[in-house]
Amino acid sequence: MSGNNCTAVTHFIILGLADDPVLCVILYVIFLGVYVVTVVGNLSIIILIRNSSQLHTPMYLFLSHLAFVDIVFSSSVTPLMLMSYLEDTTLITFGGCLAQLCCGCTFGTTECFLLAVMAYDRYVAICSPLLYSTNMSTRVCTLLLTTSYLGGCINACIFTGFLLNRSFCGPNKINHFFCDYSPLLKLSYSQDDLAEVLPAISAASILMITMLVIIISYVYILFSVLKINSTKGRSKAFSTCTSHLTAVTLFYGTLTFIYAMPKSTYSTDQNKVVSVFYTVMIPMLNPLIYSLRNNEVKGALRKLLSRKHLFL
Repeated sequence: MSGNNCTAVTHFIILGLADDPVLCVILYVIFLGVYVVTVVGNLSIIILIRNSSQLHTPMYLFLSHLAFVDIVFSSSVTPLMLMSYLEDTTLITFGGCLAQLCCGCTFGTTECFLLAVMAYDRYVAICSPLLYSTNMSTRVCTLLLTTSYLGGCINACIFTGFLLNRSFCGPNKINHFFCDYSPLLKLSYSQDDLAEVLPAISAASILMITMLVIIISYVYILFSVLKINSTKGRSKAFSTCTSHLTAVTLFYGTLTFIYAMPKSTYSTDQNKVVSVFYTVMIPMLNPLIYSLRNNEVKGALRKLLSRKHLFL
């Protein structure tokens, strides 16, 4: 900011999704319900996995971390969005805006890595079942989880680092319902092409690498399943992958729309709608997908409920 005669921005105004009072009330009720289901659903998954011995496997260890990431990811965005429906003007400090961006970027990226790790886990379980306990040992699982969180932190540092080096001393209205990178970049005073290029390269690299891991894993899984003679065996093998494939399709589909498609092909309002889906709706859908489509989770839940019933 040195060298520029301007007053530094200390607060940003979040414009949100809508300004019509009636629509704001409707959206508030909807998203409050979604957020409650998100927190309760993902907490239930974590508690169920921790308290059910039959779910103490690498697959469900990764699922419990995915549930934790979904809670934090949604919590970094949804509360501020809900506040925007209750107030005429929603203000957030410059530091708070960067913190929200950093948190969302960290856990959004971590979710990409976790989905790739879960695909690799299914590949090992189906293609090399005899070596599963060795290839997915506690040490390997810890390493995969650490890499996932570390990858999220590094990507977030790249995004927030570039914003810290830019000047904000003009408009302060963010045309979004949270502090996303692109709207903030448009408000910055400085001119720096690297701030547009390097974060985009980082995000695209992570998307491509994780998607490549998922695609390769499922190609090998497909060939292994096709070698199974019995229809029942094929069905059982596929059933362990359907929940994960559904989650991957939803998450990567929306991310690809936002970060891979040319900006000229969609409007800011379309960007907002898609952002709502991957930041607010998907964290709610994931526990429903993994519980409703997973017989082991439903069986563990029935056992846990019957055990609690006996103690009452």
